[in-house]
Amino acid sequence: MSTETMRLQLPLLQSAQAQKHVTVNEALMRLDGVANAVLESTATLTPPGTVIDGQCWAVPVGATGAWAGQARKIAVGANGGWIFVSPSRGMRAFVADRGAEAIFDGQSWFVGAATFGAGGSGLAFGMAEGEVTVGAGATFNTGIAIPAGAMVIGAVARVTQALTGTLQTWRLGTADSNNRFGQGLGKGAGSWARGMLGAPMTYYSAATLLMTGEGGAFTGGKVRLAVHWLEMRLPD
Repeated sequence: MSTETMRLQLPLLQSAQAQKHVTVNEALMRLDGVANAVLESTATLTPPGTVIDGQCWAVPVGATGAWAGQARKIAVGANGGWIFVSPSRGMRAFVADRGAEAIFDGQSWFVGAATFGAGGSGLAFGMAEGEVTVGAGATFNTGIAIPAGAMVIGAVARVTQALTGTLQTWRLGTADSNNRFGQGLGKGAGSWARGMLGAPMTYYSAATLLMTGEGGAFTGGKVRLAVHWLEMRLPD
């Protein structure tokens, strides 16, 4: 007689079993973790110091501590410890620290997956984001990176702390076009840019978002930025 379900490894009650509530509670904890799953990260090697019930992490190869030897499984926080569930190929989850959905390909999580073929190829949505403290100068490299081989849809920005300096307005772009995602942008807190391209542009080499002052230079301020793209995954 089987002791657990095939897909989610939920423990099953056995005939004349004592302490039935233990089995039922463990099954519910596993189900609570993997149903409509949210993974905090797919790349964290060290378990968090505080275990939160129901919080889930994808255990990567090389994980340490309580996750050692559990690579490719989902660690579900439960009663101060961990329950480990093996995901099946095709399982979906939202990856919180990447801001994207992912599909488990049998070995790892394909983050951003929109499609996933039998041969391993697929189309993915990608995004890089962050809040930066603007440095002094006429041009500031934000460090927000576009990977090579990405078809960029656009970039967005919001000033979270007023930009200071002699600039009147500013531009958002990359090294080959410093106003690709906007120009004449405001300096005040709450000012924003929504630089959606009229035609998506493929970056065959990696690039970073640049801010360029118009009419002067930066001395400070903070901006949140994000760039959005599509990319293709090679077959296995």
